[in-house]
Amino acid sequence: MIFKQNSPIYLQIAERIMDEILTGVYPANERIPSVREYGITLEVNVNTMVKVYDHLTSIGLIYNKRGLGYFVSENAPLQIRKLRKEQFFSEFLPQLAEKMKQLNISEEDLKKALAQYK
Repeated sequence: MIFKQNSPIYLQIAERIMDEILTGVYPANERIPSVREYGITLEVNVNTMVKVYDHLTSIGLIYNKRGLGYFVSENAPLQIRKLRKEQFFSEFLPQLAEKMKQLNISEEDLKKALAQYK
């Protein structure tokens, strides 16, 4: 994994795990790799992975079964979509609207462009 400079590594890894949950790599109620396993895969310190798992646990996306490891929460995909929609509307959309205004792109232009991705 190539890490960006503008965001903490643990949050970037958390985003990757959320992506993997959304794409079904880690289905609901299924075990995810241990802190050590995932840390080895990404070549990061175990302490970083502990921080990632603590973060994902604190927002309810994974849970720990003592002695068995971490598992994906039942409603994790729904929660992730909700979080990302909120992020889209609060962070990305205002930037997009500003760029559209600067470049004189109409809503109709945007609709036509988006139609290519259906």
